[in-house]
Parts: sequence; structure tokens; C-alpha cells
Amino acid sequence: SAAGVLVCLLEYPRSKRQKGSTMERCGQKYLTAVVKLFGPLTRNYYIRAILHAALAVPAGFLLSTILGTVCLGIASGIYLLAAVRGEEWRPIEQKPRERPQMGGTIKPPPSNPPPRPP
Repeated sequence: SAAGVLVCLLEYPRSKRQKGSTMERCGQKYLTAVVKLFGPLTRNYYIRAILHAALAVPAGFLLSTILGTVCLGIASGIYLLAAVRGEEWRPIEQKPRERPQMGGTIKPPPSNPPPRPP
């Protein structure tokens, strides 16, 4: 069960996409700080692939945990493929929102009255 907690803590924070925008999960910023704290141990997908494969080995000896073993094995393969392609986990950083210029958005009132029906 400790391995499950470790995998959940590692997998919950989403990585920033290379293209486009990424929606952050609820409460992700707290776990992102923890993942960033461990540096290359958690960012590198080769290390994640090895970790998932190592966690799958002991679970494969019991019939009741064989489904979890298969899932960890598939996750290990996906991480290995992503690492070969040069990907790594990157945190989602919030960009500071730009405040709109108040002077440029205010328009003068219309000088002509609105049209009236005949």
C-alpha cells in the first residue's frame, strides 16, 4: 500500500504540455512543489520507468495484485517511450495575469441619438 501512495503522489501533478495549454488538477500546486523538490529523480522519465517496473515485480507474485502489476508494467513502458523521445516532467507555472488598461477601454458616449421607429 505504501507503493500505491508513492505512485499516486508522483502521478497526480500533471506535466506542462510542449504545445498548447494544460489544465491544472485541483490542489496540484502543493504536490507540484513536492515533485519539484526531488529534482531530477522525479522529472526524469527514465527513472520513473525504472521505478514503475521495480514496483511491478513484487506485485506480480500474488494473483490478487496481477491487474496492478499489468498497469504498472504498461506505465513503465509508456514512460520509457516518452524518455526515449526526449520528454520530461515540467511543472505548470502560472503566468501573472495582465491587468487591462483602463484608459484605453473607456469609450466616449455616442454623439447622435438612437434611431427612432417612424
